[in-house]
Amino acid sequence: MQIVYDVNTDLLYLRLDERKQPVINKRVSEGIVLDVGKDDRIVGIEFLDAYKRLNLDKLLPVTYKTL
Repeated sequence: MQIVYDVNTDLLYLRLDERKQPVINKRVSEGIVLDVGKDDRIVGIEFLDAYKRLNLDKLLPVTYKTL
């Protein structure tokens, strides 16, 4: 999984599947768009106006733990 935040556009993108593939954008609500790939699998989630919608202070920076 990859998390990208663009401070200039206030867009947060969660990439769930790293494979290159064609996707269809599906707006699920105002400001939230799903990228849907093969077999209707969610490839990514885009949050517009992310600072207003999410608590970025708790989300970023991302830390990883080994299980």
